[in-house]
Amino acid sequence: MKKLLAMLLALVMVLSLAACGGSTTGATEAPENDASAAAGDTGADGDASNDPAVTLVYAEVNPLDSIVGQTATYFAEQVSELTGGTVTLDIQASGVLGSENDVLDNILAGGDTIDMSRISAFALTSYGAQKSVLLSLPFTFVSRDHYWNFANSELAPEFLNEPQELGLPIRGVFYGEEGFRHFFTVDPITGVDDLAGMKLRVSNDPVMNGLVESLGASPTVVSFGELYSALQSGVCDGAEQPIANYKSNAFQEVAPYLILDGHTLGAVQVVITDNAWAKLTADQQNAIMEAGKLAQQFNADLSEEEENKVLEALKEEGVTVIDGVDKAALAESCADVISSNIPAGLEELYQQISEMQ
Repeated sequence: MKKLLAMLLALVMVLSLAACGGSTTGATEAPENDASAAAGDTGADGDASNDPAVTLVYAEVNPLDSIVGQTATYFAEQVSELTGGTVTLDIQASGVLGSENDVLDNILAGGDTIDMSRISAFALTSYGAQKSVLLSLPFTFVSRDHYWNFANSELAPEFLNEPQELGLPIRGVFYGEEGFRHFFTVDPITGVDDLAGMKLRVSNDPVMNGLVESLGASPTVVSFGELYSALQSGVCDGAEQPIANYKSNAFQEVAPYLILDGHTLGAVQVVITDNAWAKLTADQQNAIMEAGKLAQQFNADLSEEEENKVLEALKEEGVTVIDGVDKAALAESCADVISSNIPAGLEELYQQISEMQ
């Protein structure tokens, strides 16, 4: 009789565990991969697979084979996996939806055709973002490690949340980088001094305008989509981009002189609109943020290695690469640009970033 009661009691316990979704082994099994581990943090039960299906349009100005393009693809894969396929990112690359400013203008004007975008940190400065200015000042970051010390610090979310604080209808998801930005020209140069007198393409940004002027050159505003033809036709004599973007947009075909001055690091971030955010369930929102963490690490692992490969390929194609720039002297030459563009009240914050190297 006792044996019978024991068997019945054991059966009741098993049935109770099954009814509650419990598992006798789940507490001790290791997750299969990083993505599945992250999925466990995506909500009350971490399961977005039964949520309504949502497709989000993601704008990228560069091609998919660029560093930021590859990061976008990886991010989309992680989003799909962590949401059980209920959220799909439709990546529109190579600037088919316009320049970064075109995309931001569309979003901030209330447009609903773009849900997410990868933007340069400095792009937000035209819309009132003050903290983003600090990331785009010349020589803020002395190395990639310096940048990632910032991007992985407690300060980074404060910067990502700045648009929300300003009442802009976007929020930051994660940080990335495209590598240091360098000048390239149509005509031969041997050093930074040769840039004097040239028409150098810039976006409509006061920091870059000031930097170009400090070199004795003329800042020339040209949209990114028209840059190739502007170099080809002589509208501008040169421009500046990260190495990977320089090659992926074939600028070396018309401007084959690249000087590794590294004036700023190409800090970028991915943003999502408030309208798109509101379409997602809590589990899907958390999955987006977890996918962002994974994509941020992917970008950090990819960027330097990919850039080195691209640089070697450019040399093999015949691009003249000028190295050995005295960056300390260059930083000194634009010291006034740096100091005059630190927003009032953010001097201490800038110092905190500087000390992270």
